[in-house]
Amino acid sequence: MRKSLKHDAMNHRSNALFGMDFHKFIEKEHMMSNNELAEEFGVSLEAVKKLKQRLMR
Repeated sequence: MRKSLKHDAMNHRSNALFGMDFHKFIEKEHMMSNNELAEEFGVSLEAVKKLKQRLMR
């Protein structure tokens, strides 16, 4: 089955939450502070806090 560019874009968006890659965030959250995570992923500090709340950590 062929994939279109829209299909690829939708898959990429589903893997990203708040504009950051979920898996990379999980790997790095134990080693970095909230400020460092915000700088690493290029998002606001509020987005990092919201993601942590969603993860219930």
